[in-house]
Amino acid sequence: MKRFAATTLICATAALGLSACSDDKDNTTPKEEATQAAQALCTNFSELKGDTAKLRALDPANATKDQIKEAYDAVKEDLDAMGDNLQSLEQAKRDALTAAGDNLKKAYEDLPGDTTGQNTLTAIRPHVVKLEETVAASSTTLKC
Repeated sequence: MKRFAATTLICATAALGLSACSDDKDNTTPKEEATQAAQALCTNFSELKGDTAKLRALDPANATKDQIKEAYDAVKEDLDAMGDNLQSLEQAKRDALTAAGDNLKKAYEDLPGDTTGQNTLTAIRPHVVKLEETVAASSTTLKC
């Protein structure tokens, strides 16, 4: 009987010790997870705002196709990086942001290869402005 009690005590101690070493993520509440996702999305929005502003600020008279592609690629990467963090947004804002990003991508990718820098910026500028407006509206919801 003493052996049974000792074995039970050792097992219980081991179980408590292992649970104390568990990953902190297991102890994260849904509210904390939502807060972390919202903070990550705010970081995404900040990067996207900066890169979108750089794209919009390019001068059509002087911008090269390489400069435009580099600025566009940065915006596209920012949108792709948002991934699961978008779940922090309301469905309507998520849809609007996705649509604005998709419209910019389509406008850029539909341009013929011989399009000049000036014509490229002229064609995509309305989509860049729409994306900026959508990002601004979405980020204020999160109080970024």
